[in-house]
Amino acid sequence: MAQEMDLLFTLDEGYLSHLKVTLLSIKRSNPMAKIRIWLVHESIAPESIESLRTLTDYLAFDLQEMQVDGSQWNNAKTVDRYPKEMYFRLLAGEILPQDVKKILYLDPDTLVINPLDELWHTDLGDYLLAAATHTGLTEMSTRLNKVRLDLDHVYYNSGVMLMNLDQARNIIKWTDISAAIEKYNSLLILPDQDILNHLYGKYALEIPEEIWNYDTRKYMRYLTKSLAQHDIHWVMANTVVLHFCGGPKPWDEKHDNRFTSVYLDYQTS
Repeated sequence: MAQEMDLLFTLDEGYLSHLKVTLLSIKRSNPMAKIRIWLVHESIAPESIESLRTLTDYLAFDLQEMQVDGSQWNNAKTVDRYPKEMYFRLLAGEILPQDVKKILYLDPDTLVINPLDELWHTDLGDYLLAAATHTGLTEMSTRLNKVRLDLDHVYYNSGVMLMNLDQARNIIKWTDISAAIEKYNSLLILPDQDILNHLYGKYALEIPEEIWNYDTRKYMRYLTKSLAQHDIHWVMANTVVLHFCGGPKPWDEKHDNRFTSVYLDYQTS
């Protein structure tokens, strides 16, 4: 029986072409899965939505497009690579229909190179979400984030999250998010991710980053940490989500590491 999965993307029109590459990778790695795509946005043009729908129809994905009013986020901090649409995923439980109980959120700068079903079937229990943390060999970044955002847990990367929407509807409140934005706005570096960690990281289940949220900038760190076990052959056979964190992005000419060609293979297919 085909696996059924709900996948969430929240983005603006600038990332739409990159979303298409992510979708192609999902299809190639999950050919038998029955997938419903939820696209939450504020202002993507209708003709761009129809272009995306042409692709999702070709891939046999069910596209559910939801346009929302993002004016409540007008005072939230944004930067060039992080438009206000990034905040929409925090309110996925409020935005999506009540009968959607679980959603897998992916950033549009990811590639899925192996099946997603193991993550999709992770038992969240009472956890709000499952996510990975991008730690360094010295754990310095985690310690700094704990101080900066007053955390008593690891700092999670929000680029790949399995979300328990029933719990989200109980726990995540706009009033709490708004208050946190007002309090920490000047300290936010990765704005919505910082807010997520500050308010809701304590409800997260940690999943292994080298499988589910592999930072493609950190190949040598993963190799060293695994005592040379997680080489490129291991990655291609075992990692599920490659995440092209930071910049430059793999669609930029300046991007040049051992995963650039993997991305370009999907981009030109």
